[in-house]
Amino acid sequence: MLKHLTAQDPDLARMLRDETRRQQDTLELIASENIVSEAVLEALGSPLTNKYSEGYPGRRYYGGNAHIDEIESLAIARAKELFGAEHANVQPHAGSQANMAAYLALAAPGETILAMDLAMGGHLTHGSPVNFSGKLFTFVHYGVRQDTHRIDMDEVRSRAREAKPKIIVAGFTAYPRTLDFKAFREIADEVGAYLLVDMAHFAGLVAGKAFPDPIPYADVVTTTTHKTLRGPRGAMILCRADFAKKIDSAVFPGMQGGPLEHVIAAKAVAFGEALRPEFAAYQAQVVKNAQALAEALQAHGVKVVTGGTDNHMVLADLTELGITGKPAVEALDAAGITTNMNMIPYDPRKPMDPSGLRLGSPALTARGFGEDEMRNVATMVAQTLKQPYDEAIREDVRRVVAKLCEAHPIYPDWKT
Repeated sequence: MLKHLTAQDPDLARMLRDETRRQQDTLELIASENIVSEAVLEALGSPLTNKYSEGYPGRRYYGGNAHIDEIESLAIARAKELFGAEHANVQPHAGSQANMAAYLALAAPGETILAMDLAMGGHLTHGSPVNFSGKLFTFVHYGVRQDTHRIDMDEVRSRAREAKPKIIVAGFTAYPRTLDFKAFREIADEVGAYLLVDMAHFAGLVAGKAFPDPIPYADVVTTTTHKTLRGPRGAMILCRADFAKKIDSAVFPGMQGGPLEHVIAAKAVAFGEALRPEFAAYQAQVVKNAQALAEALQAHGVKVVTGGTDNHMVLADLTELGITGKPAVEALDAAGITTNMNMIPYDPRKPMDPSGLRLGSPALTARGFGEDEMRNVATMVAQTLKQPYDEAIREDVRRVVAKLCEAHPIYPDWKT
């Protein structure tokens, strides 16, 4: 592997091999990361990267796009089939761009949008003042109850009645439960708002029938194509047919220029994989593994926000362990387990060293881990968090991690 890169740029080839080895030799517990297939990798590394194709299939601004049109049309058709959507735009480069295009298609700058508060589990693009969303639009937020840390739909309704938003956003980046899309739809209808669902985190679960389906209720749905969907880094927008023209215009020419057709081809590969029966089994196992992880962490004295999970992620509250998010991530990194620090609801600490740790099961499930192995992982996480600076414990954990990684290789054909 990497024959040409090794010859032309050995330094970069070494760095790439190092990262591949790191992925192989560590346990990936970041909820927003996954392991794509080698077929996806092949599409990403194809000559499609050479082609400029501004516009849409059959309506390009450059010549030579006959085969590109076939590929993008295939990705669109598979996305629509996978989610039962009336229209799909597969060109957004990332989830942030997908959200920007959706907002601009449905509202004018300055208009009001209601979304989940970042500090309570929402996303940066859901109105953070440092993000384009908070700069271009007027955001109001709902959160979670202080006693249960779950979304209170009565609060959402109250905020919607007060704010009269143009758009209501349902979606999250750190909320370990399902969403009531029917209730969101009813509130949107009551106040005359569009309903936008950002399913970036749970799109794969939706495709695999392991999470409630937002498509029948939402006007527009945005999502990344990595995370639980297990495709390349990128995004797409699904919508009702009557929003298709606005969405397409907002993506191009409104928000970005030439699409990344090598990435779109890789999206088509991933959508094809997700249409297979084994993908539903994989998603069911993702949820089982996350639940096993949550239960085992609690059994070891690690507090879990909401007391468990309904999806692919677990949000741990480290307060009672006497450690904060940043040193927790560093300690686990040193032991061979990759995680990310995260705020918990009503967190008194700051984002760069919060009180929580976000964990997820998609990547380890993709490697073939089951519930027993996830419980083993939980034991190692708890041991490390309780004694974060104990080198003997780190060594013990690293030995077990090495055995688990060897038993579940990522890309056996890659020689690192």
